[in-house]
Amino acid sequence: MTFKPIDIVSVALFAALMGIGANITAFLVIGGVPITLQPIIAILAGAILGSRLGAFSMIIYMFIGLIGMPVFSEFSGGIRALVSPTFGFILSFIVMAFVTGKMIERKKSPQLRHFLIAAFTGLFINYIMGTNYMYYAYQWIAEAPEGFSYAMVWGWMALPLVKDIIFTILAVAAIPKIYYLLQRQTSLNPSKRAA
Repeated sequence: MTFKPIDIVSVALFAALMGIGANITAFLVIGGVPITLQPIIAILAGAILGSRLGAFSMIIYMFIGLIGMPVFSEFSGGIRALVSPTFGFILSFIVMAFVTGKMIERKKSPQLRHFLIAAFTGLFINYIMGTNYMYYAYQWIAEAPEGFSYAMVWGWMALPLVKDIIFTILAVAAIPKIYYLLQRQTSLNPSKRAA
């Protein structure tokens, strides 16, 4: 995979946006789950940059956090994040960006419904990976709260899910215009990058 200067800038931009999105609302915590804008940014990364660059930007974000930069939620960072119950969400951002981008790339001329399906597929991946990881992390690694159960974990995710559904719909309304604007710039054409 060859990187052009605009690709490097784009990857760095979305990695930075993830750090901002992690903390712009992260002091609102439900259950142990910070409320962030990261799922929407990961969806945008996949949809706009394409599957490979979108996923790569999420990998860069993850490694920046793991080496100690305070880019994770609540301005945290470091290798200790690996044993955090919410680390599954960070891993899910890589997968959701890739899958969202890949679903769009498979359409020659993606329409609004294609962006909508791809975005909500990415969001589904985010919640399945992140919530299940959190459940098992509390079972095996972290100290679980009293009365902890699988239903409790999903209960924590109810409010974030409502927020993410709303923001995903808003993002999808804007993605097609951005996508086709950038597609005219050949260096940002996902189909050419994926070749």
